[in-house]
Amino acid sequence: MAQLGTKTNPAGVSATPSVGDRTPVPTSQAFSERHYSVGEIAAMWGVSTDVVRRLFQREPGVLVLGGQKTGKRRYATLRIPESVARRVHQKLSVVSV
Repeated sequence: MAQLGTKTNPAGVSATPSVGDRTPVPTSQAFSERHYSVGEIAAMWGVSTDVVRRLFQREPGVLVLGGQKTGKRRYATLRIPESVARRVHQKLSVVSV
């Protein structure tokens, strides 16, 4: 049985709702995984919060809370799952052969 606010795909797997082009994450994974704030990622990676926001604002799997006000500065709180942070870090890492 799917919980309120979730969708069930044809395979019967409950997933969090997708937003725009974001890929749904299985509910069990979404709640058991550590989520980082923009400031936490910035501190770990040694970059500014602006850089982290730009890197993750459209990344699939990132939770975007708020940001729907019109006529004012759009402010959204991002929560970044550990798996997404690892994926982006790996994508940005330069591997020399």
